[in-house]
Parts: sequence; structure tokens; C-alpha cells
Amino acid sequence: MSTPSLPLAVVLAAAVGLLAGCSPSPKPQEPVRAVRTLTLAPQSVVGAHEYAAEVRARTESRLGFRVSGKLVQRPVNLGDRVRAGQVLALLDAQDLRLGEQAAQAAVSAAQANLEQVEADFRRFTELRAQGFISSAEVERRETALKAARAQWVQAQAQANAQGNQTAYARLVADVAGVVTGIEAEPGMVLGAGTPVLRLAHDGPRDAVFAVPEDRREAIRVLASTGTPVRVRLWGEDERVIVARIREVAASADPVTRTFTVKADLGTVSAPLGRSAIVMIHDAAREAVIKLPLSALREYQGRTHVWLLETQTMTVNLHPVEVAAAHGNEVIIRSGLTAGQTVVTAGVHVLQPGQRVRFYNGGGTPAASTAAPGALAATSPNTP
Repeated sequence: MSTPSLPLAVVLAAAVGLLAGCSPSPKPQEPVRAVRTLTLAPQSVVGAHEYAAEVRARTESRLGFRVSGKLVQRPVNLGDRVRAGQVLALLDAQDLRLGEQAAQAAVSAAQANLEQVEADFRRFTELRAQGFISSAEVERRETALKAARAQWVQAQAQANAQGNQTAYARLVADVAGVVTGIEAEPGMVLGAGTPVLRLAHDGPRDAVFAVPEDRREAIRVLASTGTPVRVRLWGEDERVIVARIREVAASADPVTRTFTVKADLGTVSAPLGRSAIVMIHDAAREAVIKLPLSALREYQGRTHVWLLETQTMTVNLHPVEVAAAHGNEVIIRSGLTAGQTVVTAGVHVLQPGQRVRFYNGGGTPAASTAAPGALAATSPNTP
């Protein structure tokens, strides 16, 4: 006996139900997000750069003895102010004094020999006048006289040189200044020219600082044109010194890869080694596009921004190239033009083609961060 079949309508209804259960659920629609925006407009920018500096003397000498010997005394210490002609250090000069005495004895011997030769020459000259000797003998005596006189001059020069060597055992300050470094202590045996101390000369002062490689040419332009820079000493916020770039290093430091720059402070009264800040302002650049840092997004190794299509109120990624940072903003080198609208807040939650609306939170628009006197961008953040 055969099994009765189900009605065809029931089978079709079951099949439709199964197909409906296997179909994917509809994708949820992206919410309309509120964003802050900025309508781009050209602005003028004055670049400001600050560098940490140190006050140093225009001239700082490393002083050492002209002769070798044992250091027996150093009456000055680090930080002492010295005057011109003051004794800074002494060597054991016993051997030098003995050499001076030997040189003086050589002078006495040469002088005695000269006197003897002069007397002989006079006697032989008289004998030649009387016809007892020939003219050739007188000429030989005259030659001997010249040689004796030259030996006496040589001995005197050697004695003077040896006297100078003895005097060199005293290290004397050539000019007034401040001792900024000690490099030798009593008891050390020093060679000629070995530094004993460093002396910062009284007079002009410099603010010494370092700049990176990409700023060297700009600093060189300031130096060649004599453009002034401002220097503020540490702890003296109200005191600003107008200085000029005096020197830019020709080669970079092998470790830091920076260039040393010296700004002339003149005869300003400032302690050596004091910290300072050098403030340099570049010439104003017109018609540049500036954006807050919050408007940037990194995507696939490049910097992008979200551009808003105001007709459809949708956003899309757009690549840009950043030229430089300026405070909390960046200067755009390429990729944007005046009149475009850029999202400045909420960039990390957006998707290409997503619909958005203007944020109405009552906050300060991003355009208010523009520098005083600049042509500020306008914001369409109106609901």
C-alpha cells in the first residue's frame, strides 16, 4: 500500500521558508556623523623658530707653557677672575736657570776672546805700519777679529733666548678674563704647549646654538644680510637682546649632524654659560594653506584629509603633501586649493562616501587658531 504524499502547497511553503532563512541579513546603514569642517582660504604665515643657546665669550684661549717642565704651582682656580699680567701657573725652573747661567758664561768667554783679538789686531796694525810684517798677516788678524765679534753676538743671542726660556716658566695672563676650565694640576709633568687652563676674555659675548641641516642655508642668509635675531636669557622673560648672526659653521658636527651658529650679543652683561633662547622669524609667506593637526589621517603610507562634498554632504579621502609644522597646525605644500571644505574633527570614524552633517556644539571653530594678522579660513559649521 503506497504512502500518501503531502499536498504540493505545503511543500512549496516549506521551501520558501528555508530559502528566506538562508538569505543574508541587510547591512546596517552607516549613521550620519557630525563633523567639524573648515573652508580653506589662503593665509600669510611668519615662521618662528626657537633654539636653545649658551652664552660664551667671543674669545676663549687654552693657555699652556712654552717650555716643558713640572707644574709646581697654580694659584688660580675655576671661576676666578684674573687681570692682565697676573701669574696663573708656575713650572720648576731650576734646569732653565742653570741653562741661563751657562749662556751668560758663554757670553763672558766670547767677550774676553773678542777683547784679546782686538788687542792683537791693533798691535799687528802698528807692526805693519813700521814694515815689520806683511799685509797678509794683518788681513788674517782682521778676519780673526770679525769671527770673534760674531761669536760674541751669537753668545749674547743665545743668552737672551735662554733668559726667555726661564721667563716662560711663569704662565701669565695676556688679558683680563675668567678661568672657565682647569686641565692640569700641580705635580704633573707637562710638555711644551700642553693646555693648563682655559681663559674666557672679557669683552664681547656670543650666543652659541646648533641648527639642523635643513635650516643652515636660511641662517646663512640671515648672517649675510645682517638680519637681527632676538635672544632671551633664561629667567629674564622681560629682557630681549637684539643680536646678529656672526658665524655659521662650515661643517656639521659628526655626532649630532648639526651646525654651530654664533650670534653676536655685544658687550652684554651676562654670566658665561648662562642658558638662552634664540628666536628667529622667517619672512612672511603669502597664500599658504594651513590645517589643524586633527585634520590629517595616515592612509597607506601617505597623508590624507577628508574633503566634504557640500552638495551631497558626503566625504572622501584626498592625499596631501605637508610642507612644515607651524604650532598646532601644518602648512600644506600641495593637494588642496582655496574654497575646498575639509573635515577637521572626527576623521578616524569616517568611511569613503559616508554622509555627514555639520557639528553644532558651540565650540570655537578651527579657523580661530590662525596667527594674528593672517587671513583666517572661514568655517561653514552651521546646522
